[in-house]
Amino acid sequence: MSRITAAFRSFFSLLFSGILPEDIASAYGYTKAKPAPVVETPKIKPSDGALQMLQILQRDSRLIDFLMEDIAAYADDQVGAAVRSVHSDCRDSLTRHLTLVPVIDGVEGTPQKLDTSKAPDPARIKLIGNVPANGKPPGGTLRHRGWMVSSVNLPAIGKQELTILAPAEIEVE
Repeated sequence: MSRITAAFRSFFSLLFSGILPEDIASAYGYTKAKPAPVVETPKIKPSDGALQMLQILQRDSRLIDFLMEDIAAYADDQVGAAVRSVHSDCRDSLTRHLTLVPVIDGVEGTPQKLDTSKAPDPARIKLIGNVPANGKPPGGTLRHRGWMVSSVNLPAIGKQELTILAPAEIEVE
């Protein structure tokens, strides 16, 4: 191909399409730049924190092992002894990573007044018993204070596989 033809083709191609013809570019040693590989940042889903918390409870207290065990064959004192350590270790893990506060800071079993101008938020307060049709009782007896999280302090999610709650263990002898 003559240089003049290549020059005209290149000029008009760049003028109208903004692209140099590939055959001309490769004839003169130009190649398309390869796009840099896109590095995907992992998407964090709400379930990741739940799985991470399960990993922590399994690691620190073997909670999943305890829950998945069939305890029907064990005596009550054996179950009680196991529950005591699992309870203590789970509580330590929860308080290390979450700050839990009551939804209603009151004494269970005592009268509790409610705002009668509107129905209580069902996510925060569950009405039980003889609830009026309009859902706006003046109050009742506090049966459970409820729990909510005021802060979360989970470690950063690394490259671990979150669906693996506990790896299998093989003892090499």
